Amino acid sequence: MLDHDELDQVDHPEDPPNAVRRHIKDPIHNYIPVHPLLSRFIDTKQFQRLRNIKQLGTTCYVWPGGSHTRFEHCLARWRSGNREAGEEKGVAFLARQMATHLQKSQPDLEITDRDVRCVEIAGLCHDLGHGPWSHVWDGLFIPAALPGAKWKHEDASEMMFEDMVKKNKIPISKQDQEFVMALIAGEHSRVPHEKAFLFDIVANQRNGLDVDKFDYIHRDSHMIGEPIHLSLARLVHSARVLDDQICYDIKDANQIYEICQARFKLHKIFYNHKAAKAIEYMIIDGLMAAQPYMKIAECITDPNKFLYLTDGIMPRIESSEEPELEPARKIFDRIHERNLYKCVDYKVIDWPHRELFRANITKAAIVKEVRALRLSEVSTPVLETTTSVGMEDQTDVDEMLAASASAESMMVVDGKLEELEEEDVIVDFSMMHYGKKEKNPLDFVRFYSKRNTNQSQKAERGVYSNLTPQYFAEDLLRVYTKKPQFFGLAKKARQDSEWTWTPPNLTQQPLLIPM
Repeated sequence: MLDHDELDQVDHPEDPPNAVRRHIKDPIHNYIPVHPLLSRFIDTKQFQRLRNIKQLGTTCYVWPGGSHTRFEHCLARWRSGNREAGEEKGVAFLARQMATHLQKSQPDLEITDRDVRCVEIAGLCHDLGHGPWSHVWDGLFIPAALPGAKWKHEDASEMMFEDMVKKNKIPISKQDQEFVMALIAGEHSRVPHEKAFLFDIVANQRNGLDVDKFDYIHRDSHMIGEPIHLSLARLVHSARVLDDQICYDIKDANQIYEICQARFKLHKIFYNHKAAKAIEYMIIDGLMAAQPYMKIAECITDPNKFLYLTDGIMPRIESSEEPELEPARKIFDRIHERNLYKCVDYKVIDWPHRELFRANITKAAIVKEVRALRLSEVSTPVLETTTSVGMEDQTDVDEMLAASASAESMMVVDGKLEELEEEDVIVDFSMMHYGKKEKNPLDFVRFYSKRNTNQSQKAERGVYSNLTPQYFAEDLLRVYTKKPQFFGLAKKARQDSEWTWTPPNLTQQPLLIPM
């Protein structure tokens, strides 16, 4: 009888004559072997669409090397792994490698070849539903274009997966389709008869440690030019199922904590860079300007239209001649000319204060403060003070409002006083965390020791590090102006003024960081 690896080298009876085994060269994982069954999924319009969606959205405008796409990320959800010399020859991709490791190291789990195959397919197809510029689409555009919509890209992944199977007549049972879609969503409750621990491999809802994170941390950092190296083989071989979840050797607790730190670093430094974020908002404004005419957002429920919804929407609008799309074209022109929305100031918000800031630092509040300053004819220098750790929350909010208003003041253009309007202001809150918002993700990971491989427990702080934050999340608040002339006035006001203000009994520290 053929074993699992050998079965993968046998063409499916329904495979077309050109479905031969091939290898794909990947900059992260070297040569990735692709067997005929997986070729049936890859060689479809639904999967090839991912070639036209950038993995990092607008980050490539700051780090040009970060222009890789969802296509290679999904392919490399697997990782080729030749066994050590002397062992039988075989190929395992990262998602499949994890499943086959558990299958062979713990035969009592009764993991079948069908289980492994479905996990592998889920790893391949998990990002089929990403829209243009990846998370820019579902994180910013859809909420703006379709207020109240509950749509997320995982919904579209399931839609496109079903469409892919149906239109390309891929031989997979209805039961396996349901299993794959549940794996993509990370929802075991949809198929309670399936093995729960398999849901930790592709989209781990328990602690976020899955092959998706393993690949994007490695790949994104490498392509940006700041590589973060992960010992993926060690993590895979460390995995063990206990209490119906994937656990790890306690010796690997440090590496797992470093993965969580790496996630935070990528979001803080790269994914949320001030210029990349400004371009995100410019793209959203361009799409919103085109939305009434093109009805772009409505494509999310139609697989035939969604198939062509990619980053190519920008050149499509730019090459148009319809007068209705002129406002969108002008915004996109500004991106190419590097005439970006300007970041006036920013502040890192402690987790307990985030709701207070979100409720009070708004576009309306900033514009109101600007007008109040004009009416009172008070000079508007940029505040340079804030409070120490012991400050009163409302005082901090008031200072932020005043400072933002000062930075966004008024100016005279062609002899007329030009006022700041709400539509000219962007108040952006970006939450950055280690993977479980304010909580320590390692509190959700179980470990075993070589002395007791059949019992799992939580790793205490002293096991991996005592240098842990009080909160594992923070908000980054930025205020942008869409009109560069307001930024120039703010900068001049700061340079010309020596005036500072410190609230009573509070330590003078920088509040705003003029950009």
